[in-house]
Amino acid sequence: MSSDPEDLIDLDPDSSEPPFEQLRARVTELARTGALAPHTRLPAVRRLAGDLNLAPGTVARAYRELEAAGVVETRGRLGTFVVGGDTAADPARELAAEYARAVTALGVSRDRALDLARAALADI
Repeated sequence: MSSDPEDLIDLDPDSSEPPFEQLRARVTELARTGALAPHTRLPAVRRLAGDLNLAPGTVARAYRELEAAGVVETRGRLGTFVVGGDTAADPARELAAEYARAVTALGVSRDRALDLARAALADI
């Protein structure tokens, strides 16, 4: 198996799933299974975009969502790294990230999304 993260990432251009979502899901799976070891540095946005024939904004969006889900962390100029430990495999964190993506797609503000989540938890 290759040690280069970009060699492990393959996207389906014919998929109905948007490329940023395919990339997010693939990196999440690779981190969860250990194929991308904790502390592995991911390629720079522009480099991975070129390797995958994607727009840099597409890769940047996937990286932002991966960071919001706790799968990766960005260390400024040092780059983006896979998070160590069980954080990347935390199902509750992934569900929370899915909720965040869904309400953002609906145009719901962050404050309103938090209010809705709190209300839902209070009803349990």
